[in-house]
Amino acid sequence: MGIFDFLRKSNPPAGGAPSENKKVVGPAKVVADKRAQTYDRLDAIQTLAAMKNADAAAALVRRFTFSIDPSITDQEEKDLAFRGIVDAGKDAVPAVVEFCLKAETLTWPLKVLRALLDDAEYRTELVRLLDRCDTEYARNVEPKQQIIVALGDIKGDDVRVAVERFLDDVNETVRFHAVQTIFSQGDEASVPALVKMLAAEESVRVKNKVAEGLLTRSWTVPVELRNSANQALQDSNGFSVGPDGKLRKGAGYG
Repeated sequence: MGIFDFLRKSNPPAGGAPSENKKVVGPAKVVADKRAQTYDRLDAIQTLAAMKNADAAAALVRRFTFSIDPSITDQEEKDLAFRGIVDAGKDAVPAVVEFCLKAETLTWPLKVLRALLDDAEYRTELVRLLDRCDTEYARNVEPKQQIIVALGDIKGDDVRVAVERFLDDVNETVRFHAVQTIFSQGDEASVPALVKMLAAEESVRVKNKVAEGLLTRSWTVPVELRNSANQALQDSNGFSVGPDGKLRKGAGYG
């Protein structure tokens, strides 16, 4: 069962929300309040964590929306919230995914998903989250960037295909991480997509990342793409495509 199947089945039954919600409302407000007293917020986190259910997990995840000083206290509270959500088990997953769709940063929710899901489930849900992102301008690119980076630790053809789309992202940093994650897949099937991006790529940093990856892995550039690749690499760090289609460095091009 996928995450979005969980979401479809997570609607409360007719007759109102679960009775447990009444116990969640009070501490939930405190947990989400950056201005609350530290001891009050800590007590609220502990109260919710002890419930070990989906409603409490949905409240605890809101602690990841802000940071406080001192940082050691911030870390302690987030660690407690993290453990409380994980203790709720897979029932907490729909709330975490919903949070990911709106959050400014995904550091903690991705840690939660990693702890709750097995490798295949985690890969599937990261790909689904990335599919919800687009390649156009965004005020905050951190969420999709974090998903792409997280996928760099996982291998799968679905990962490669999902990330290739972001080689055309408007944001240079996103493109850079997309290149890195694609190379981590170790699949030469991505060579055409990587080479084609070079012609339109304006960032020398990204071009060099592509060239270094092709050179290190000794992947072959298709014949029909070699001339355009060489033209695109003229302003790179001495890279060129040899007659055999392999990248080389410092040998000129042609």
